[in-house]
Amino acid sequence: HSYLNSPLVEDDSISVHPTQPRRPAHQLSVRRAVEREERARREAARNSAIPYADTLQEVDYEDSNEYEYSEYGQKSFASMSRPYAKRVSIYDDNKRQSIMERIDDSHLDREHVSLPSRGPSMYQRMQFMDEAEDENDTPLRKASLLLKRQLSKRRSNVPDGALHRSLLGPSDSNESYRDTNIPMQDIGALGGGGLAAGALANEFDPNRGLGNDNNNTNNTNNNASGSSDPAFGSGSGDNFRTVHIGNRESNAQFKYKHNRVSTAKYNFLTFLPKFLFEQFSKYANVFFLFTGCIQQIKGVSPTSRFTTIVPLAVVLAATAAKELAEDLKRHRSDADMNKSTARVLVGTSFEERAWRDVQVGDILRVQNKEAIPADIVILSSSEPEGMCYVETSNLDGETNLKVKQALPETAKLMTVADLSGLRGHMKTEVPNDSLYTFEGTLVSEGGRLGFRELPLSPTQVLLRGAMLRNTNWIYAVVVFTGHETKLMRNATAAPIKRTSVERTTNRQIIFLFIILLLLAVMSALGSQIMTSRNSGQLAYLYLPAGEGAKTFVKNILTFIILYNNLIPISLIVTMEVVKFQQAQLINADMDMYDEASDTPALARTSSLVEELGQVEYIFSDKTGTLTCNIMEFRQCSIGGVMYSDVVEASKRARVIDGEVVGQYDFSQLRDQLRENVPRSAQLFEFFQLLATCHTVIPEQRPGETAIEYQASSPDEAALVKGASLADFVFTTRKPRSIAVQVMGVEKEYEVLNINEFNSTRKRMSAVLRCPDGSIKLYCKGADTVILERLADTTGGCVPATLRHLEEYATEGLRTLCIAMRDISSQEYEQWNVQYTRAATTLTNRQQELDRVAELIERDLELLGATAIEDKLQDGVPQTIYTLAQAGIKIWVLTGDRQETAINIGYSCKLIQEDFSLIICNETTHWETKDFLQRKLDAIREGHGSNIDFDALALVIDGRSLDFALEKDVEVLFLELATLCKAVICCRVSPLQKALVVKLVKRRRRAILLAIGDGANDVSMIQAAHVGVGISGQEGLQAARSADFAIAQFRYLRKLLLVHGAWSYHRLSKMILFS
Repeated sequence: HSYLNSPLVEDDSISVHPTQPRRPAHQLSVRRAVEREERARREAARNSAIPYADTLQEVDYEDSNEYEYSEYGQKSFASMSRPYAKRVSIYDDNKRQSIMERIDDSHLDREHVSLPSRGPSMYQRMQFMDEAEDENDTPLRKASLLLKRQLSKRRSNVPDGALHRSLLGPSDSNESYRDTNIPMQDIGALGGGGLAAGALANEFDPNRGLGNDNNNTNNTNNNASGSSDPAFGSGSGDNFRTVHIGNRESNAQFKYKHNRVSTAKYNFLTFLPKFLFEQFSKYANVFFLFTGCIQQIKGVSPTSRFTTIVPLAVVLAATAAKELAEDLKRHRSDADMNKSTARVLVGTSFEERAWRDVQVGDILRVQNKEAIPADIVILSSSEPEGMCYVETSNLDGETNLKVKQALPETAKLMTVADLSGLRGHMKTEVPNDSLYTFEGTLVSEGGRLGFRELPLSPTQVLLRGAMLRNTNWIYAVVVFTGHETKLMRNATAAPIKRTSVERTTNRQIIFLFIILLLLAVMSALGSQIMTSRNSGQLAYLYLPAGEGAKTFVKNILTFIILYNNLIPISLIVTMEVVKFQQAQLINADMDMYDEASDTPALARTSSLVEELGQVEYIFSDKTGTLTCNIMEFRQCSIGGVMYSDVVEASKRARVIDGEVVGQYDFSQLRDQLRENVPRSAQLFEFFQLLATCHTVIPEQRPGETAIEYQASSPDEAALVKGASLADFVFTTRKPRSIAVQVMGVEKEYEVLNINEFNSTRKRMSAVLRCPDGSIKLYCKGADTVILERLADTTGGCVPATLRHLEEYATEGLRTLCIAMRDISSQEYEQWNVQYTRAATTLTNRQQELDRVAELIERDLELLGATAIEDKLQDGVPQTIYTLAQAGIKIWVLTGDRQETAINIGYSCKLIQEDFSLIICNETTHWETKDFLQRKLDAIREGHGSNIDFDALALVIDGRSLDFALEKDVEVLFLELATLCKAVICCRVSPLQKALVVKLVKRRRRAILLAIGDGANDVSMIQAAHVGVGISGQEGLQAARSADFAIAQFRYLRKLLLVHGAWSYHRLSKMILFS
């Protein structure tokens, strides 16, 4: 791609992993001696059984290297007892500086289990000693080294038995040992002022425990003084909350919120004030109210007292009736949801109760295809090992199924008697809007589980708005209800939207009122002058003497009433009538009627039709909005030979000089699999990989033979369907194995390990034991990462496959490379030991798993490549092109992965082939700010060069976007984004979507439109000036919350460029001639 050569972009798509240098022999001998000493110390510690301090834990990473480099180029220890932001204040005689260090950002990963780290390993302590020989003379360097030694010394005196202590807070048995912590030594004598002892004692205080982000962003002054807020798990009720399991009486003292929800705009108490505020924000109504009031003054009005107040009351009554009718629909929808039934454990049986009556701590039974009534923690399920599957389209817009799993200890609670015997409570995080994180502990107080504490992670949490699928039932405990659930905390209240035409009309009315007031004053002044000069001739009027000032004021009011036609009272009514008629034109437009779904366009509000013609920014969801979310397996390259579902006559395969030129179709592919051709072994391995290397869940409905595949991404489902075209049909998934019908024969494969896909690895792999007993590694991923891991990158089918990949890319197809290798039993056993250790580590688990996967994903043999077509909705590329020609900028905000979002950007022509991509995947606040600043400076300095700055596209992921939306970075982000022709934000939450829209709305004087199709898009739709909902496969939540509803994205073109533009022109001319 062209962006690889752009000076604006650093190519992070190819990761190079240098080999680690071997440690010198004399250091290895030192290491072995230290290991022996460490083992002896551990055995002694186990026998002593000394109680353990609250949060300090010990870990041995052996050869792992837990360091990160600060911006000053100095190495700093990166695995302290709290994996959150640290601020260390450093005082010097000549200057005072504050260095922010981000330590261990793995808590931001959606799959991360937030547990405290266990301190430095013996190998790391040995490295500290080695570093002392090379230390510099700077005060910061000396302080850092001494601090590392003190930390390792403090941890070395703690027994291993403490690994099983509570992560969330001190238990009663540990409370008395807080004062046993070894205090930090004063290192101020190191020179240069040294480090403030108070700051160090505060920053590395073990009593603070785990903290959330809010508690770890204290200012420098607080840190320097040693004061800080209590962190999560420290015992403060402000940072965690206690939920008693199945005990409503104990939970009543905390006064948790009820489970009723309301998405309506008004209620009985707020209707009148909200409605009147909205109506009298229109200055015309304020003027007519003022005129109606002064008409009630006796002797002032030359007209009837009711000529203004009655028409105004009629207008307000008609508007109120319209508002009530629209809001009544929302109330009915809320009432239907709140009356839905759930099964709550009461005593020794489950009773059906309305959702509104579900309370925190209740034990629920949820059955297949039922919606989750609140945020719950799963205890057990009907599936093996407590697994269950949920669909989260209402939360993140993804229609694929996700796997959740109960704790092994609670998965055995399979009966009502087991649940009734459950005794204990949960310590959980406070309600927040993060969909992908959860911190908590289940504390058992006897009963079926005994006395123990079990850590909880996002894997055990099911959120309100999700739906249980492919699982007969689950048992779960309610942790958040009502408006404290993560779904509702991501929702925003229905806002009061005012159009730019209304604001312009308000300004014009103020201008007219000033003119009217000047005319009234001048007329009253003229009347006063005429009366004073001709008082002798006006005796018959019986004018009161000595009341000139009072008469002057009355005359002003009288003339205001006489001239009030300067501001026509019919203006507001006429505007509402015109808007209503224009909305009816939208509803009746047959060009925007979708026959397939029998869905016409619908203007849910008539007050925003003219805004459609002034839109400058469009914020769009991807899944279900731009795409049909349907992917099809179109072509593949196996062993250097191309296969396609449809082959043109001119491209049919033929053999020339012993080489195959052209393409075979899939029917010929099946024939070659059954025949003994030279490529049959490669064909077999290729489709065996597609049928087994995945995390897809098969779903077969009763009475049907067809299997529906639910996958973590549409690509995986398409690949499994592609394998079925070659008679490799995936049929069953079990916790430890999968079943595949290979050309009519049922075969079972043991799943030994899965190395999952993520945006850093850009690949996934599976280690399988095949039916013949052999162990194989199957790997699929982006071409850049697969090709660099091949044993032979030049021979075999590699050159031909690269040519085929280029052809697929030019056709806009999504490509993956397929590779494998055989593994010996001895090699697997050695690797599996490291994998198991990484999978159970308490800190940096994902990073450790990635590191271990690197060890086995090597020396691969390339089998071929796949090409998948992502089905866009009809007319999407043409619509985007037309809107771009009209000067409208389009931003795509999606919860999908970065690679998927970029591919869709190319497919729908939002990103052109010659665009330079600016990809931001930073993990800390300062890295994000520095990245955006560097790119912005490069653009500013590059004007006038040969770089095309009109062909830039910004791609940013959810974690970086979190930092980009902070106060000191948002201006940089917005300025860079507005300089780009296209912006794609991926892996974003519903709240982040709304925050992006609000940022542009606040900082730019432009009309914004947001379009989406799922409940996760509601916040974004409501935050924009104009919201458009698509009646798609994800339900009607977005369409019901939007101002306009359409069935297809392509209808947006006519909605904006025809109805919007015409409505704006018509309304403007009507106001002009009123």
